[in-house]
Amino acid sequence: MNTEIRRTGIAAIALGAALGLAACGSSDSSTTADAGAAPTSSAPSSSDTSMGADPAAQPFGSACTAVPKSGPGSFTGMATAPVASAASANPVLSTLVTAVKKAGLVDTLNSQKAITVFAPTNDAFSAIPPKTLNAVLTDKATLTRILTYHVVAGKIAPDQLAGAHKTLEGGTLKVSGSGDSFTVGAGKAPIVCGNVPTANATVYIIGSVLSPPK
Repeated sequence: MNTEIRRTGIAAIALGAALGLAACGSSDSSTTADAGAAPTSSAPSSSDTSMGADPAAQPFGSACTAVPKSGPGSFTGMATAPVASAASANPVLSTLVTAVKKAGLVDTLNSQKAITVFAPTNDAFSAIPPKTLNAVLTDKATLTRILTYHVVAGKIAPDQLAGAHKTLEGGTLKVSGSGDSFTVGAGKAPIVCGNVPTANATVYIIGSVLSPPK
């Protein structure tokens, strides 16, 4: 991922362990970063996706409208690139891109054969106090643990999303909901744009940063 846009308004991903441990003590929690409501269905037209005409196969959620309509950062463009590279082209995920690069996880994520990534928006990161965020961004071990907690094995379709999933970090992440309305983690981070395809991953863009269990 190569875009290093600092937060100005709005993926790997409050940052997790240090952030989560500072913000809350319960395991599998998320920050209360995103002020948006739970997502409503807002699937783009088939011309904006690479997944055909089946509505169930298309991205869904209120924040999908913020994704570029064309180019590398669009749904079609992201579908052709591995997940870390795909996210780097999407302006909604620029802070996540910075975090993934600092953790040295670009190659790790791009080389996975099939994964699901819960990718916090720039707004999710912006809710973290700058001092706390900067501290975590300079702590590679903590940052790695946080970001890998946002990744689970396999490309998970929406109809298989609800339930508990083992993360790359080693913990368990619970997803609740159905249809086009889901929350992730004990803090109920909303999925604001779900079922986004990349070459090796399915991405669910979320409104809060998740905290790994202690």
